[in-house]
Amino acid sequence: MISEKIILGIDPGTSIMGFGIISVKKGNMELVSIHELILKKYPNHETKLKYIFDKTLALIDEYHPDEVALEAPFFGKNVQSMLKLGRAQGVAMAASLHRNIPITEYSPKKIKMAITGNGNASKEQVAGMLKSLLKLKEFPTKYLDASDGLAVAVCHHFNSGTIADTKAYTGWDSFLKQNPDRLK
Repeated sequence: MISEKIILGIDPGTSIMGFGIISVKKGNMELVSIHELILKKYPNHETKLKYIFDKTLALIDEYHPDEVALEAPFFGKNVQSMLKLGRAQGVAMAASLHRNIPITEYSPKKIKMAITGNGNASKEQVAGMLKSLLKLKEFPTKYLDASDGLAVAVCHHFNSGTIADTKAYTGWDSFLKQNPDRLK
């Protein structure tokens, strides 16, 4: 039996990307680290993707997560924004799969529901509940995107061992089997 599990939660973004890392020991969660990658300063989308890949790998190599959970892109009206967000998520997925770490995706509503009980909760409500769940005196970041990454990790812990509306991959073969429409 695993005595400790490390979960890396990722909130993909093209302006700010949030990462939250928790440790679960005997069912008890503890904040390990929280990070944000500020991408606004980079000149183009390709450079941002490189930094997303590099940061994701660096966090994996530093904290050695057992599992990675990502927020799945929601469907919006701006197609260009959706494409960029999907690429950011794909790069984070590729970094995780590159290190053979299983990944699971959760919808934004599923994450909010797991944390607050309300699938339409605000970012502030999610951050407030995380502060309570993890017994934090102060929230360790000013960016709510970083707290969203933490929310993904906590959601994954809450959903461990349950069958839910998620997709989980253990490697490229698993990903391709579950997504045959993405093959050309």
